[in-house]
Amino acid sequence: MPIAPPPHPSGARPPAIPAELVPQHVAIVMDGNGRWANARGLPRTAGHAAGEASLLDVVAGAIEIGVKHVSVYAFSTENWKRSPDEVRYLMGFNRDVLRRQRDTMNDWGVRVRWAGRRPRLWRSVIKELETAEEVTRGNDTCTLTMCVNYGGRAEIADAVQAIGREVAAGRLDPAKITEKTIARHLDEPDLPDVDLFLRTSGEQRTSNFMIWQSAYAELVFLDEPWPEVDRRHLWRAVETYARRDRRFGGAVDQPVA
Repeated sequence: MPIAPPPHPSGARPPAIPAELVPQHVAIVMDGNGRWANARGLPRTAGHAAGEASLLDVVAGAIEIGVKHVSVYAFSTENWKRSPDEVRYLMGFNRDVLRRQRDTMNDWGVRVRWAGRRPRLWRSVIKELETAEEVTRGNDTCTLTMCVNYGGRAEIADAVQAIGREVAAGRLDPAKITEKTIARHLDEPDLPDVDLFLRTSGEQRTSNFMIWQSAYAELVFLDEPWPEVDRRHLWRAVETYARRDRRFGGAVDQPVA
């Protein structure tokens, strides 16, 4: 049986929100690590290190409020453009976070999954991702999808290539390709669409993260950099989400008196 994560040190508890108004899937761009560190006279890598505690606390908060899926942008296909030193640090950091926190995630009943491309990734990172997936495979309290060497456009391009191979092999009629066909070929085809898209550090863009899954996501942007974020920020974002009117392209005529 999974154990409950420890409460927040402040004693804060999640707001009482009806279950039907809690987002099922929250996607998070963990932005601002480098700027947070530089503002304190520290190297950018110190910000990434400080963000590990934020990730753990936000997952704890997701469990407490009833979010079933959390997807985090751990390393993008564009992050290879950063300095070699930072890339090396991020590779090792992602590997070590998985190793350090895997058992905690398992104790909490969290299933860890990986979305992203294999090419260029360190073999040691792939090993830790696959080990975490295997160890936590049977958990269903919450799913944490680590998006490592991931890009939304890359994911769609890979899906189109896979569909093209099926068409070339005669297994698929191109006239019958639909949105569902593409969705079935994404990295994690059973992952539900993103309900709440959360980005920290004041930037207001999606940066190529889960662009297919986030087509109808509610966007919430926080001013705080990622190392300053904890479960209380997630809860406030969920409260904002719960107040939104999600119409998915539909509308109801409501004349103002």
